[in-house]
Amino acid sequence: MPMEHEAEANGLSQRRIRVELGQLKLFAKAIGETNPIYFDRAAAEAAGLPAPLAPPTFSYSLGVLAFGSESWSEELGIDPEHLLHGEQAFESFHPIYAEDELLLQRRVVDQYEKKGGRLSFVVVETELTNQRSELCVRARMVGVIQNA
Repeated sequence: MPMEHEAEANGLSQRRIRVELGQLKLFAKAIGETNPIYFDRAAAEAAGLPAPLAPPTFSYSLGVLAFGSESWSEELGIDPEHLLHGEQAFESFHPIYAEDELLLQRRVVDQYEKKGGRLSFVVVETELTNQRSELCVRARMVGVIQNA
């Protein structure tokens, strides 16, 4: 299925999500974070922050929460039996805080083939922008499709 999975105008779905303090508390506990700026409003404010801070890796969880089981590969019509996760990277630009309202936008930013077309690569980018239109995180994922 070489390059037949291009989304119209490279745009995929978008979702809005509110960062809830309870989610931050659970996430901090799950990763063993003990610094209270990540889950306690008074401690965050005492440290000069507007609200509890989301740990850097929380942005991945926000994508899962926002999109649920809706996969970008399903949006592009890619058979999951032929898909491998090739790579993932995150760039952080602005902190994410409890009560932020985030817009998550996914889009295809690149597609290419290797091995004489036996492998197709799709690069999907998700940007998380807060209610002040500040780019917080850009996540990039490379999917590898084994073509028949």
